[in-house]
Amino acid sequence: MREKIDTLTENLSRTIVGKVNAIRLVLVALLSGGHALLEDVPGVGKTLLAKSLARSINGRFQRIQCTPDLLPTDITGTNIWNPNTREFEFLSGPAFANVLLADEINRATPRTQSALLEVMEEKQVTVDGAARPVPQPFFVIATQNPIEYQGTFPLPEAQMDRFTLSLSLGYPTEQEELQMLQKQRQRIGTDELQPCISLEDVLELQHLVSQVKVTADLQKYMLNLVRASRSDDEITLGVSPRGTVALQKATQALAFLEGRDYAIPDDVKLLAPHVLSHRLIPAGGRQAKTIVERLLRTIPVEIVAT
Repeated sequence: MREKIDTLTENLSRTIVGKVNAIRLVLVALLSGGHALLEDVPGVGKTLLAKSLARSINGRFQRIQCTPDLLPTDITGTNIWNPNTREFEFLSGPAFANVLLADEINRATPRTQSALLEVMEEKQVTVDGAARPVPQPFFVIATQNPIEYQGTFPLPEAQMDRFTLSLSLGYPTEQEELQMLQKQRQRIGTDELQPCISLEDVLELQHLVSQVKVTADLQKYMLNLVRASRSDDEITLGVSPRGTVALQKATQALAFLEGRDYAIPDDVKLLAPHVLSHRLIPAGGRQAKTIVERLLRTIPVEIVAT
């Protein structure tokens, strides 16, 4: 399994130049059984990353371009009348995929955004009272532009809480961007990528991640960090219990990616800004990630056994 993870990372790096940390965070979200929110400007490779991941795991990829006129049934699917059989038949929507890219999710209306809540949490959609499970594994990558706010509908806290972590690909360095230009003719497209692991392998990896050991002391450290966010003067709304669980699952996934069967405090420190920041509502226009980083410096880790 370790070899398969290395192969998967290498495969993604063939199309995504210089984004090793971003690739690792996306794999953390995938292997922890969660979802990822990419808050980034256009043109930095978000769609390419999602398509490359789906291709690498030999999964079905679907993309939703969110707009204000998008309807919930455009995501979940709907029942249509078949005049030949004289019965209603279910026409599945893009939610029935292994990797679902919801591009510019904050451009969809709240009604449409809510259609993703059930499928992200319950791994199923309900249409006309009938629950239909989506394929497994099921992984959502949603994107939103953090700069442009005109014509957008900010995601409510209940929706933000469904994402295991948030991250930003960011602009490439000068050397990385030069490398992109130099390799433009030899650039490998997603269609040329060969699947390197199977969907069954992904499910097995997710099971192995859940077996990574997290000591009681480390759990106490995570709990202290989360509870501190609920009483901090610079935070209007702190991290929910779902966020606590997500932090532990993500920590297990990172430890597994690092080749360990146990988690350490450094795993928590690396992931906390990505797992907790988007779950906070800062007070007075403060930056959530800055607050989380301050809490990491404040909460002691001496009690944690290593």
